[in-house]
Amino acid sequence: MTPAPESPAPASSPPPAHVEFKALLLLILMGVLVAGFVLYVMYARGVFESTQRLVLISDDSEGVLVGMDLTFSGFPIGRVQRIDLGADGKARILIDVPRKDANWLRTSSVFTLERGLVGDTRIRAFTGVLDDPLLPPDSERNVLRGDTAAEIPRLVATARELLENLQTITAADSSLNTSLANVQAVTGRLNGQYGVLGGALGGDENAKKIIATLDRVNALLAKADQRVFGQPGGKPGVMDDAQAAIIQLNGVLSDARSSLKKVDAVLAEAQAVGSNARIATNDLGALRAEVDASLRKVTQLVDEINRKWPFARDTELKLP
Repeated sequence: MTPAPESPAPASSPPPAHVEFKALLLLILMGVLVAGFVLYVMYARGVFESTQRLVLISDDSEGVLVGMDLTFSGFPIGRVQRIDLGADGKARILIDVPRKDANWLRTSSVFTLERGLVGDTRIRAFTGVLDDPLLPPDSERNVLRGDTAAEIPRLVATARELLENLQTITAADSSLNTSLANVQAVTGRLNGQYGVLGGALGGDENAKKIIATLDRVNALLAKADQRVFGQPGGKPGVMDDAQAAIIQLNGVLSDARSSLKKVDAVLAEAQAVGSNARIATNDLGALRAEVDASLRKVTQLVDEINRKWPFARDTELKLP
């Protein structure tokens, strides 16, 4: 069998013109795009913006990353550029703040480093008085830490101590239960027959004794009142008798005073008129009788007062 003749090989097509130039042009275009993108990112990141340096000092920089924002009222006004460890063992957080945003930072500004249980760490600036002088460049400020995770052990210890104190207070032999028992006992006494008096004296029996004593004292006072002041419309008391006796005594003393005045007048007349001695003597005898009568009345009245007066003592001496 005769083999078939081989077909001729196809002829190769010529290469396109200017391939090297086009490839070079494509590479240049890609380089320009990459450079433009890098420049745009650098511009967006504020690389070409005029900034001033701020150094925040903290005991611990855990959670702080390069590129983290410094916020003021929720707006980023700075960015962390570097974190160094100072010679004193404290972390130094270097932040670049654009000069257009530096007017929000004053000498009285406060900086905080907050780290919560959920979410990233945040660096925040607070300015209470915007009229204070501007914060100068390269200023160093201490940052206040607010670490929620670090507060958990202290909160747990405080809660444990609180529970132990609560258990001690609510124990069966605690002072609180003893006080409540005492209050309950006092309340029971107050609800008794004699109310507050029974609760104050420790029981109804003591209150009953006090009330009986007061009743006896009131009865004695009533008797004494009747004895001293008498009864209305009845027999007069000691005070009424004493008052009547004093009135009689005043009358007798007035009579005696009048008699003595007459004696003085007669004596004066006797001294002035010597020739009328007999008449003066008779007058003196009559006046003496009147004086004696007045003195007897006084003596009788005094005896009567001593007899009626409740505190008078018997001064009579009885011979055997």
